[in-house]
Amino acid sequence: MASFVIEGGHKLHGEIIPQGAKNEVLEVLCATLLTSEEVTISNIPDILDVNNLIQLLRDMGVKVSKTDIETYTFQADFVNLAYLESDDFLQRCSKLRGSVMLVGPLIARFGQALISKPGGDKIGRRRLDTHFLGIQKLGADFEYDADRKVYRIVAEHLKGADMLLDEASVTGTANIIMAAVLAEGTTTIYNAACEPYVQQLCRMLNRMGARISGIASNLLTIEGVESLNGCQHHVLPDMIEVGSFIGMAAMTGSELTIKNVSYQNLGIIPDSFRRLGIRLEQRGDDIYIPAQEHYQIESFIDGSIMTIADAPWPGLTPDLLSVMLVVATQAKGSVLIHQKMFESRLFFVDKLIDMGAQIILCDPHRAVVIGHDRNFCLRGGNMSSPDIRAGIALLIAALGATGVSRIHNIEQIDRGYQNIEQRLTALGARITRIE
Repeated sequence: MASFVIEGGHKLHGEIIPQGAKNEVLEVLCATLLTSEEVTISNIPDILDVNNLIQLLRDMGVKVSKTDIETYTFQADFVNLAYLESDDFLQRCSKLRGSVMLVGPLIARFGQALISKPGGDKIGRRRLDTHFLGIQKLGADFEYDADRKVYRIVAEHLKGADMLLDEASVTGTANIIMAAVLAEGTTTIYNAACEPYVQQLCRMLNRMGARISGIASNLLTIEGVESLNGCQHHVLPDMIEVGSFIGMAAMTGSELTIKNVSYQNLGIIPDSFRRLGIRLEQRGDDIYIPAQEHYQIESFIDGSIMTIADAPWPGLTPDLLSVMLVVATQAKGSVLIHQKMFESRLFFVDKLIDMGAQIILCDPHRAVVIGHDRNFCLRGGNMSSPDIRAGIALLIAALGATGVSRIHNIEQIDRGYQNIEQRLTALGARITRIE
């Protein structure tokens, strides 16, 4: 198990480019199974979750070649369906949350899929009902083997259907879309997730020959086709990294430029940080954050305490609430952070309290942060990363703290952030990886 040793209190300065979007990559990699032709994907980040999925595709028989530093080609002209029955495949799926999105392409193209209950972050209950109910409506049958903890899915013939999703699940919507593009007839998905990740998947599939309309809305119409072709696809920059870098600049009082952010795809993320008092400017497709010693949290128009809550897109992504909570500890004023979607994501705040933060954890979903306004800094601490987003939030806290901090279980951070210590060291941070 690796650790980071961080010497806090150092200003950052310079430019940084966000990596490709992890959540989008996991979707489009699974979509390469929908065709026997070659698919080229660029701007793929070198992170643990993505690398594990690429290796899983290789072991399934997909031809994978790396043509550039961040570009791969995939050709699924032969898929070893027998491998799906192996304990090795099922065990690896159980450690990778994104593996659940293999079901849609496999059932659409091959009529069968086998998958274990997927793993991922321990951030609360993340049910699979939306995935399975949607694919069932297309004509698939599900069986659960309780002894092996395995889902077996079969479908002789998928047929389009009208469906209203019980939740706007991003991965659930992606899975249903990938199953529906090769189904006979027309599928309509209402209450579909419409995050940029899903929009990108739909655009990629349309370039492959799919017929998807309603992209960027919560009502998708999919006219099934007999087969799909190859294509080229470029992954968006990771909005969560962009938000993380904004948080780092604010927490350390640093001047920073984030390059090539695809600003039009950031939604309300920039304005949400502005609500915390953080100044930032759009300069073309870059974000410039000036050095700020103080930033003041806004109040609502009636004077009540600011509440920042997550919501399905175009609301605020839940992946950035941990970062915003840390940033608020050094702001002037107070804010209620309301994490609606996951009931375990705020439990890392006890580590921030140990570092000197003033936070009241009201319940598993709500925390009140009382900002220090830099009257005193957080203290360095010894902590462990419980999940990807809490891990980066703790790293941001350590960068702004006085003294030395040690963060254990940084494999969680590696799952979502590419060479993070090297990239931040180039900006002036002092981070050492201890294997």
